[in-house]
Amino acid sequence: MSRRILIAWLGILLALSTSAQEVADNAEQPSDTNANSSAEQPAKSPIELIGNEYENSIKLLQNRFRIDHNVEEVTMVFFREYGSAPVVLVRPDGSKIFQSQVDGENVFWYDAETYDLVSIKNPVPGPWQAVGQILQGSRVMVLSEVKLHAEPLPPILFSGEILKQTAYLTNGGEPIDYSQFRDVVELSIDLVSTNNPNFNNFGAADQQIATFEDNGRGMDEAPLDGVFTGQFNLSVPAGEWQPIFRVTSPMFTREQHDSPLRLYPNPVIINVEIDGGGNDYHKLFIDAQRDLVDIESLLIDGKVSYPNGDVQNFSITEPSSGPREHLIIAFDYGIFRVKLTAYGKTVNGRDFILDVPEYTFLVAEPELPEPEVAESAAQNDINDVIDEPEPPPEPEGMDDDTLMFWLLTVNGSILLVGGLTVTLIIVFKRLKAKGGTMSSAQRGNNAGADKKPGPLSGLLSKFKKDKS
Repeated sequence: MSRRILIAWLGILLALSTSAQEVADNAEQPSDTNANSSAEQPAKSPIELIGNEYENSIKLLQNRFRIDHNVEEVTMVFFREYGSAPVVLVRPDGSKIFQSQVDGENVFWYDAETYDLVSIKNPVPGPWQAVGQILQGSRVMVLSEVKLHAEPLPPILFSGEILKQTAYLTNGGEPIDYSQFRDVVELSIDLVSTNNPNFNNFGAADQQIATFEDNGRGMDEAPLDGVFTGQFNLSVPAGEWQPIFRVTSPMFTREQHDSPLRLYPNPVIINVEIDGGGNDYHKLFIDAQRDLVDIESLLIDGKVSYPNGDVQNFSITEPSSGPREHLIIAFDYGIFRVKLTAYGKTVNGRDFILDVPEYTFLVAEPELPEPEVAESAAQNDINDVIDEPEPPPEPEGMDDDTLMFWLLTVNGSILLVGGLTVTLIIVFKRLKAKGGTMSSAQRGNNAGADKKPGPLSGLLSKFKKDKS
């Protein structure tokens, strides 16, 4: 028997004023034994079918629910007051199952602050009861086939695109509109690389691109309405990816694999012309790949960060078939940064919002020309330095002993010559004085006329002038 048929038995309950035979007839499982036993039952059963075959209300049944005899495994969730103790399950025979006593083989139990998630293999058929501070209006939800239903992703997607998508959950094909169920499961979409060597994402790791929320925040329109909203920010490398829709709970995981899709690189093209708007402006050009984007629908919202820290916001909303242009004031030198958000439509008519990567360009400060005279002089100096021959190598100096010898010789000669000169002057003056005295004596006494001159007198007489 297929799992769907087995699970269908989980929600079959006895209706008010019906017998077990009538329940068996509704379940299309006639049985003589059941018919005989049902004849002994009272006309009004304490177990009532409310809701559908996948969701059984416990509000009016004293927290009771029924499990059919041919169910091999059942997973149930009980919602209770915040922070209260886990519920206690009572089997049809009166035996109890406590959260602290589960064996982990036939019974699996996960308790959170607000709910209990219990999975039982081969449960005892019959009426069960849950004892605990279960929320009024709560339901025992027998989980069979929980699925996430979301529209397929668009065929043209861009890296850096911001995308909104809604989804809803079903259990056995029926929508789950119970708001507290969102605390039990986590909804997400992952992108898994196909490892196609022809694309840039070959060998890339898995990327989680969105988690679905039903809290009324972000792009979710209304909280707790059963519609989950996912906000995609496709800041992942371009390439070929396979989307996987995943529903995760503490006890089970459901996955839905879609066909691989192509994620295109960012289609917005940015260029700049330095001084393109004159000496006081740079011209910014914004274009897009025409085979992917309807250029007539392209709108731009951006800002320019100047080198000095100033920021200028701008918008371009006029439709045109040509590239968009914007003038940037050129009052400074350095690095300019341009950040854009693009709005438009793809060639197949889908609206998109695109986060464009930051574009930067450098404006260098121009060098001032030097005066021609100074440049000529500098050039001449350079030529002189280049043309000037290298000086001859200096001769090696004499050693210390030779230098000392020549110093003593020269100084000694100077002293000797000076001493002789002084001696000659003194001798000459004395002889002159003596000669003058002798001449006076000869004139007075007329004596010594015959006296011969001495050798020194003869020598000095050569320096005397002849009076005649």
